Amino acid sequence: MGSVEPQNPNSRNSIKFPLSFSFALGAVAGLVTLVVSAGGTDHGLRWDLGAIAFGIAFVATLLIASLLVMGHKENDPSLSEGSGVNRRSSDRLGKTKNDAENGAARTGKDTDDDGETAGH
Repeated sequence: MGSVEPQNPNSRNSIKFPLSFSFALGAVAGLVTLVVSAGGTDHGLRWDLGAIAFGIAFVATLLIASLLVMGHKENDPSLSEGSGVNRRSSDRLGKTKNDAENGAARTGKDTDDDGETAGH
């Protein structure tokens, strides 16, 4: 199957940060809704709307933050060992041109820039 991820409780993939971040954003959304929905000092605070706004903001933020944290995976160390990921096209094309010229020199044929033999 797939590779097994190490189970480290102190890892960066902990749920503590998304949970606290979601709680803070939910509290802000609930507080703003609570104050704005009152409609002035003559009316009471709308605790029901504040709780609904808190719940929606908390769940939505927790879902997105948790998915972002779970989606993070470290790269395999073999990717940084020069496997051709960062090659430049100018180096590759220059090598191809040199190989074509060396092949023509060995066979005694003259080639132009396109790699075709001269005279065609």
